[in-house]
Amino acid sequence: MKKQRDPSRLWNPYAAGIALGLVLFGSIFLTGNGLGASGGLSRIVAGVEKTVAPAHVDRNAFVAPLAGGDNRPLDHRLVWMVSGVVLGGFVSGWLAGRVRLETLKGPKISSRMRWFLAFVGGGLMGYGAGLARGCTSGQALSGGAMLAVGSWAFMMMVFAGGYLFAYPLRKAWN
Repeated sequence: MKKQRDPSRLWNPYAAGIALGLVLFGSIFLTGNGLGASGGLSRIVAGVEKTVAPAHVDRNAFVAPLAGGDNRPLDHRLVWMVSGVVLGGFVSGWLAGRVRLETLKGPKISSRMRWFLAFVGGGLMGYGAGLARGCTSGQALSGGAMLAVGSWAFMMMVFAGGYLFAYPLRKAWN
């Protein structure tokens, strides 16, 4: 029998939203830059790639600027921000007693299909982040806070896509 999650151990979504807004405000106030994950992940990938295939990085118009002329792609605030998010998420889950290896899925979907859909969805979001020149956090939070029209259009399309695929995926999930 699977242990049920205790919702009282989760953050109130309104309190979490206010906390996220304060973090965004602090980031803009202290560094002059907003939040975003795809830039940090791109730099981490560029750093690993620079170690494995430096000639490829130097010839790649997308990755070369991320790797930097000084060969220090990991020396960027977004890399540290992404690292802090991963560490903070782990600590938060550990403190709430929610750290365990598991695959959350509905009764009608296999674990293999759940992982497949997660990777396809993540790949599409990553590709979309490249097309939109920023991830959901960078576009929606930082760009939206700056009232950038492109960021608002991006989020409208994210919600439209969510509504479009919610019914068929929920039907497959449940």
